[in-house]
Amino acid sequence: MDGVANTLDLPDRIDIREVGMRDGLQLEAPVPLPDKLAMLEAIVVTGVHRVEVTSFVSPKAVPALADADEVAAALGQWPDVHWSGLVANVRGAVRAVDAGIANLEYVVSAADSHSVANAGRPTAQAADAIAEIAEIAHAAGGGLEVIIATAWDCPFDGRTDPARTLDVARAAVGAGADQLCLGDTIGTVTPRRAVELIDAVRDAAPGLPLGVHFHDTRGTGQANALAAIQAGITQLDASVGGLGGCPFAPGASGNIATEELVYWTGESGVESGLDLDAVVAAARIVEKAVGHDLPSSLARAGGRSVPRGPYRR
Repeated sequence: MDGVANTLDLPDRIDIREVGMRDGLQLEAPVPLPDKLAMLEAIVVTGVHRVEVTSFVSPKAVPALADADEVAAALGQWPDVHWSGLVANVRGAVRAVDAGIANLEYVVSAADSHSVANAGRPTAQAADAIAEIAEIAHAAGGGLEVIIATAWDCPFDGRTDPARTLDVARAAVGAGADQLCLGDTIGTVTPRRAVELIDAVRDAAPGLPLGVHFHDTRGTGQANALAAIQAGITQLDASVGGLGGCPFAPGASGNIATEELVYWTGESGVESGLDLDAVVAAARIVEKAVGHDLPSSLARAGGRSVPRGPYRR
């Protein structure tokens, strides 16, 4: 790696999970299935190996993802991608497995008020379902990742006591989860707090892979990603074009943009396996599908390997 990478103490490689198809679309008006499949095709072309493709939740709660079963039925044409689906309860886990997606992501909010808004029950009750959902995933030959939402801050309760996040992490370990992910649901955390909690969760759940999911609501997402990578995190979520938000968290906006993460890490000597030009091309396809401009600065301005030009529908 070059001198900058060595100075920053960065790894040789990171593993990006594309979440635009789920977290990115959940606040949008429903996108027709053919357009979703065109988005998926463009995303696969980027070279990404992990994609959070949909969520198996109530169509009334998230109408944009009401076609989860139809999307799942189309995934066989891309056999080399690790597909995962988000679930909110045991019922959703069964539905996901029946649809052919055995790699599950189960969200447990560390803050009670957000847990009630998001899942209809407080944190402790949501955590109680981890073991059964893990059994469902494992019986289908897949794995379970517990995503701890509002890990740092809650739109209703304010700052989340780190002890609550650690309690969820320990519960996930004891219930047989295969992986953890910390979610900055409303995009309020900054690098120091991000790393402090990352270190604490690793101590509480030794040996369990840990990823991070940052939102860029207040412009700190990529700084948090850098801090997390320097702290040893190599699994990061990102959304093409910076699309996204949480329908149950007032004020939450987009995720960190995949192309921006690919750009600055690549310029720093860190390999992601994603082709920057292809990610920007995918962002343009996504922008056309959702019918409005996306927040990604890089897709508008262009990177070193991306010609400058209009970023329009």
